Amino acid sequence: MIISASRRTDIPAYYPEWFMKRIRTGFVLTRNPMNRAQLSRIPLSPDIVDCIVFWTKDAANIMPHLDELDARGFNYYFQFTLTPYGRDLERNLRPKADIMDTFAALSKRVGRQRAVWRYDPIVVNDTYTVERHKAEFSRMCRILAPYTDTVVISFVDMYPKLKTDAVRPIDAIEAAQLAEFIGKIAKECGITAAACCETADLTKFGITRSSCIDRGRIEKICGCAVDLAADKNQRPGCGCAASVDIGAYNTCLNGCVYCYATDSFASARRRYDSHRPDGELLVGAAADGEKIADRKVKSDKRSSPPV
Repeated sequence: MIISASRRTDIPAYYPEWFMKRIRTGFVLTRNPMNRAQLSRIPLSPDIVDCIVFWTKDAANIMPHLDELDARGFNYYFQFTLTPYGRDLERNLRPKADIMDTFAALSKRVGRQRAVWRYDPIVVNDTYTVERHKAEFSRMCRILAPYTDTVVISFVDMYPKLKTDAVRPIDAIEAAQLAEFIGKIAKECGITAAACCETADLTKFGITRSSCIDRGRIEKICGCAVDLAADKNQRPGCGCAASVDIGAYNTCLNGCVYCYATDSFASARRRYDSHRPDGELLVGAAADGEKIADRKVKSDKRSSPPV
């Protein structure tokens, strides 16, 4: 089983103490976001959890806990988003230079293959023009390339909940210009460029299709083959392997205006304020009489080495 922590919220940045308490307890409860009546108990034993995929915009708060994760025998890697945006688009993040230092420190601690850089979503507007993205990506890529083997990109999706003039659709010409440049610079810097959930074929620019929860990467980290099915619950074009997400929507305080996982910052703040580090759920609690199903999961490792 692969644990995703989490596409729905930034657990490493805002909920590391809760996460570690669930690791020590050996299980976590999750509530189906599509059906609140469905509660599941997920075991968190390293004998069952083959790998943890952390998604974050700032890993500083989880880093003090990595020694314990290692000692308990967990495998893990990071999908670490680092963009050139300021507080106009990402309202509550630390200065990007500081976060880049954290990325480098994380990579030195866990290794390049366990620190994947995400330059996404790409937002083009009057402030973040195509030319500015080219300059910023080139600068960041040359700084971060020694600390990662892959950069993942995507172009912003126009979710119905977006209510901001700061985000507009990207046209095909802009996307092609940026893809060509990103592919070229990534190659010069010696890292792989991959596209997440893009319908356009960017391979002609040297950009592969991304599998963010990547069987190949997981096998290298685990040191053995892993039988993983494709994730049928993701968007069209997603190449990810199946995973169990333990996060919750409307709980992230990063304040990104393009976010698909947060309806409003006020809602996220209320739910964050209700969070208990010792809770079995990330937010809230199981009510009296609610049924909790033990999720049937298992390790997917095979004893053979990865191909």
